[in-house]
Amino acid sequence: MQTFPYKNINISTKFLLILQKLSFYISIHLSLLVTLLEMASLPNLETPLESLRISTVVPATPRGEENGEYNLNNIDLLMKLHYIRSIYLFDSKAVQDLSISDLKTPMFPLLDLYSHVSGRVRLAESGRPFIKINDAGVRVAEAYCDKTLHEWLDENEFSIDGLVHDHVLGPDVAFSPLVFIKFQSFKCGGLSIGLSWAHILGDAISAFNFITKWSQTLAGQSPPKSLHKPNLTKPKFLSNYISDNPISIKKATVVDEYWLAANESYVATHTFHITSKQLQNLITSYTSKNSNTNGKTKYFEIISAMIWKYIAQIRGDFGPKIVTICTTNISKRVENEFPTNGVILRKIETNLPPQESHISELVKLIAEEKMNEDDAIGKLLEESEGKEDFIVYGAKLTFVDLEEADLYEVKLNGKKPIMANCDFRGVGDQGVVLVLPGLEDDGGNNGRMITVSLLGKELDQLKYKLEREWGINNCSSRGF
Repeated sequence: MQTFPYKNINISTKFLLILQKLSFYISIHLSLLVTLLEMASLPNLETPLESLRISTVVPATPRGEENGEYNLNNIDLLMKLHYIRSIYLFDSKAVQDLSISDLKTPMFPLLDLYSHVSGRVRLAESGRPFIKINDAGVRVAEAYCDKTLHEWLDENEFSIDGLVHDHVLGPDVAFSPLVFIKFQSFKCGGLSIGLSWAHILGDAISAFNFITKWSQTLAGQSPPKSLHKPNLTKPKFLSNYISDNPISIKKATVVDEYWLAANESYVATHTFHITSKQLQNLITSYTSKNSNTNGKTKYFEIISAMIWKYIAQIRGDFGPKIVTICTTNISKRVENEFPTNGVILRKIETNLPPQESHISELVKLIAEEKMNEDDAIGKLLEESEGKEDFIVYGAKLTFVDLEEADLYEVKLNGKKPIMANCDFRGVGDQGVVLVLPGLEDDGGNNGRMITVSLLGKELDQLKYKLEREWGINNCSSRGF
């Protein structure tokens, strides 16, 4: 019988399962149980465990012994080494009269809808992962910070670290929660909500929808009776398919037994806030030098082109001539959609040196020259049977279009967050750039948040270039 040592006590798997079932019927915090299980799931937890209160929330309606299974498709398993992390910061007015119990209560009925989110990964006899729908629950972390929100932002800017509970799956995935939600209270009465979401559950839009549905339930809206499940068809491969490895992804080496890719060098993350005025200046500069503009150019395309050029300059002769564009086709997503990995990967390749190209040339490539690798990726995933590990974000320099995402639809007491942000964990050495909706200014205009994960030295040089060329600096948080 498998046991888990805790100091001088050995607790058996059977005993843990008994405790877990008790949580279906009585509202208690299984802090000791969670501590034991999560000791194996949190390899780099910065906040001491003793300063946190960790509890489990399960679906309101227990399934009992009628456990189901949720089969992960090939795209789900392609993303299994990646994690989506989002944060939402609220001032004291938004949090007024809300207790931790109030915040946790809506999760119980919500998890009736998202039953697989409460499950745990299992491996079939073939070695292919699936999710056992066993009501094991999501983890909730509660923490207190002796700083005000303004002090936190002054010290940490838009960083997500510390505001989400750092978790990955493994080493025993059977006991690793797929979702962590962290509530961190501040001295001023403000609150941050941090979501850590395993990408195998769905893409960033699915993660945002989940936490938005929670806030709507908190506001008194009844959850929908069911979620719309997309019709996923098995990919058809072309008869003239040439066996070749797709460029947009690469096979990965994992960290020990964790579902996390190993990096050759340290990858750092930083968020730049481009104000609406700076964004307009950027657009004006682009359009004044590009007489062929049709007015339909997206901010994402211009921002991505600018950063592509700067990173190519930083890397010199090793500057990327091949990049990946990742979109989620938000316009075709439906309301009350079941979580899905609807990511669309396209590669862009150029023979011209990006560091010497004008931004308008790179914008045109991004807008018009995206190449489809669906067949190559699908073939590779079919052959791997879900048992191999891949990196998507950072296999090549990757640009992710999330500028139309509803990050600010999460509300407390009817109030939007004063700031929201997102990053990805498990990024490869080539880096990833997320383009997100920005803060609303006094005129009702929105800028953009650009979250960049790159090798540390490259990121420092990018900060310098953006500040020198566009005045995009590291002090935007002081505008709150």
